[in-house]
Amino acid sequence: MVPTVQWHKGIVRLLDQSRLPEHVDFLDCHDADSVARAIRELKVRGAPAIGVTAAMGVALGAQSIAAGDYDSFAKRVGEICDQLAATRPTAVNLFWAIGRMKRKLTDLRAQPIASIKAALTAESQNILEEDIALCKAMGRHGAELIKDGQTILTHCNAGALATAGYGTALGVIRAAWEQGKKIRVIADETRPVLQGARLTAWELMEDRIPVTLITDNMAGALMRQGRIHLCVVGADRIAANGDVANKIGTYSVAVLARAHHIPFYVAAPYSTIDLKTKSGDHIAIEQRSPNEVTTIHGSHPVAPKGVDVFNPAFDVTPAEFIAGIITERGVFKPEELARQFSS
Repeated sequence: MVPTVQWHKGIVRLLDQSRLPEHVDFLDCHDADSVARAIRELKVRGAPAIGVTAAMGVALGAQSIAAGDYDSFAKRVGEICDQLAATRPTAVNLFWAIGRMKRKLTDLRAQPIASIKAALTAESQNILEEDIALCKAMGRHGAELIKDGQTILTHCNAGALATAGYGTALGVIRAAWEQGKKIRVIADETRPVLQGARLTAWELMEDRIPVTLITDNMAGALMRQGRIHLCVVGADRIAANGDVANKIGTYSVAVLARAHHIPFYVAAPYSTIDLKTKSGDHIAIEQRSPNEVTTIHGSHPVAPKGVDVFNPAFDVTPAEFIAGIITERGVFKPEELARQFSS
């Protein structure tokens, strides 16, 4: 698998997902500003990958701080954290990772500045490695839900590209494939940015996992024909009551799945579970540029110039539509999350 994000010779190197599938290019970020810009411009996307990238952005920014005393150093690191936190409002992994880096900074107050810089870099690598391990654990648990010969519908991209590696929803699919199950994936295109068409289809083809691409409005017809057996998606934030914020269109898939008695699962690590947010009604939904809707990939117009556009990046699927949430600890009903992850 091509690495999504890595610490490379003192810089943060990102796979530029805005260039896929036509070009496999890497973006080298030499400072926190360029990391923040990469997150904001979807050069890197997917909640876990955003969290890992933000942690590395904090570590990278810390390296260039010239302050010799802890308070001055910590103040500047805090400003970098605020800059990164302002990039995208919905994916809770971003804030979780930044919070973890802040706690590490506080714990190291008595250490020399050089030691703190090294420790922040090491902590960002710990977050990356833990993410891969968590995804593989999720994959093992989730693969048990998939039977040999089944076809799985997934929405957006929740694979290795959306994480530090392996994937959440696609990690479940990947684990089932590695177990030898003869499965097939249906990936909907995921308008308006086409993460399903550009990223999920590419990633699965790279792994030689059978995938069929459909437009977003085909899912219901295929469900009615009995050609979809279960749905697995990722998440950007899961509220305490089990409501799930994920890429816009996820709610529609969940409604269709329920109408056709098809189980709908969500795969996400503990860092995506936000017990401080009571329900999906309290999740901030990012609004993005009208250009994403009125053009294809930012260049080819598909709508009249000046038309009014509504472009939320995410929607919320109520817990009642979700058969189970796949985590590194196992598969739980949405209402079980608060008890399982409160400690």
